[in-house]
Amino acid sequence: MRILLGITGGIAAYKAANLVRALAELGHNVQVLPTKNALEFIGKSTLEALSGNPIYTEMYEDVQEVRHVAYGQEAELVLVAPATANFLAKLANGMADDLLMNAILASSAPVVVCPAMHTEMWLNPATTANVEILEQRGIRVMRPESGRLTGGDSGLGRLPETSDIISFALYGSEVLAGKSVIVTAGGTREPIDEVRFIGNFSSGRMGIELALAFRDAGAQVKLIACNIDRELPAGIEIQRVSSVSELESAMDQPSDLLVMAAAVSDFQLKNPHRGKLPRGEAMSLELTPTKDLLAQYAANQKDSYCVGFALVENGSDVIKVATRKMQEKGVAAVVGNEITALGAVDSSVHFVTADGAQHKSGSKTDIARWLVAELSAILSKS
Repeated sequence: MRILLGITGGIAAYKAANLVRALAELGHNVQVLPTKNALEFIGKSTLEALSGNPIYTEMYEDVQEVRHVAYGQEAELVLVAPATANFLAKLANGMADDLLMNAILASSAPVVVCPAMHTEMWLNPATTANVEILEQRGIRVMRPESGRLTGGDSGLGRLPETSDIISFALYGSEVLAGKSVIVTAGGTREPIDEVRFIGNFSSGRMGIELALAFRDAGAQVKLIACNIDRELPAGIEIQRVSSVSELESAMDQPSDLLVMAAAVSDFQLKNPHRGKLPRGEAMSLELTPTKDLLAQYAANQKDSYCVGFALVENGSDVIKVATRKMQEKGVAAVVGNEITALGAVDSSVHFVTADGAQHKSGSKTDIARWLVAELSAILSKS
């Protein structure tokens, strides 16, 4: 996720270093945008080193870059921590007198602010009114904690801990917080001999994006990666497998939610050859069906909300096929897509449940986040 992290000029600005590091370690691209006053409390070089991105604070530096618009448009989340009373007042009134404020006003991304200030400033009626205005506009405000403040003071106004800020900002809705989610991704391989196998062209991209989206929604995610060579995301339990039998073993545990995005081999060789089969002579291979792992899991884990994927021929009736698969396998939902989705960055899916079907097109990142949002809404009602 592309996160625009605003830092304003309070003593708690020094804590932003840990926040930048933690977000980056989770795999997010963090663009730090401190105010000039914030740099009185924390060094620019530190923030650049931790984020890996250059930092600018001047509106009129490299004007041709139109940086405030670019920052705003590129951000998928705007997070301001710490947010001073002065910043809250400016944001509530739509003022745009520095690069940070301009970028926020130019952005359509969700905005989260984490105020930190002395108790009297936080409780001041002006601050209270500004917070109410921001929340009415859909901006999420994380309340400060009680504790040691500047000097010898203690009280309400302390910036929350880094882990709590991340939970609040990224996980938003608490529907999936603490929920266990298993996501399978990639394609299984069934051996023909010791060098050849029956496999498929699944890249695992959709499953990886789903695991990331579930992680960012607060779930405890286990990603079972079937023959995926690419680097896998942090903050997720990873188990790599190859064959259907290995996948079956890895799935053998309860979960609140299972998303079967892996392309599982339908057949396996009855008697795989030991060594390497010779080339140049005709042969027949006897294939047997593999286990239906999704139906088996749904039957054994009655309390789990199970979601399958249906890959159909281009031009087929996706909804009809997905609905039939949902009924045959006894699962709660099926995501249907066409063969053109294999290995592609973009896709078009139909999300089918007993209540009907919904359609979404776009990048697999966008589709994954949309599916997680839909599943969160469903689970919130159960």
